[in-house]
Amino acid sequence: MSRIPHGRRAAIALALAVAGVTSACGGNAAPTAAPTPVFPSGADTPGMTAGGAAPGMSGMPGMPGMRPPSGAPAAPAGPNAVTIDNFAFAPATLTVPVGTTVTWTNRDEEPHTVVATDGSFHSPGMGAGATYSFTFTKPGTVAYVCSIHPFMKATVQVTP
Repeated sequence: MSRIPHGRRAAIALALAVAGVTSACGGNAAPTAAPTPVFPSGADTPGMTAGGAAPGMSGMPGMPGMRPPSGAPAAPAGPNAVTIDNFAFAPATLTVPVGTTVTWTNRDEEPHTVVATDGSFHSPGMGAGATYSFTFTKPGTVAYVCSIHPFMKATVQVTP
């Protein structure tokens, strides 16, 4: 093992310990508990910086090392906004007056659609960060689903 760099030797030793191999001769030694690995940030992990984040990858609050997709519009704010997150519409029921434009924003990494079960609207497939808007012109309750994931259901209640 003298030709293997020091950091790599530690990784190989850890892998062998986790696998239960404790004898260098290949014998059937009893498995031992794996030690807790300690890797100094940046020393044995090329491309990493202190704290474990990749260089230049900051910006998303609460998610070290992550940033929002470039060009992704900000989610609409306000009472006429619906978000698609974690394969669900939120809020599941939205109440708005006639003439209101509702905007849906896909916060999932998977594509989604917004499709009224009465056929009154049908969005195109929306990738991450995409939005779709529709103006409700008559009162009633409109149920909608994601046509890609039909278990995703919600309603818009339109008041006169």
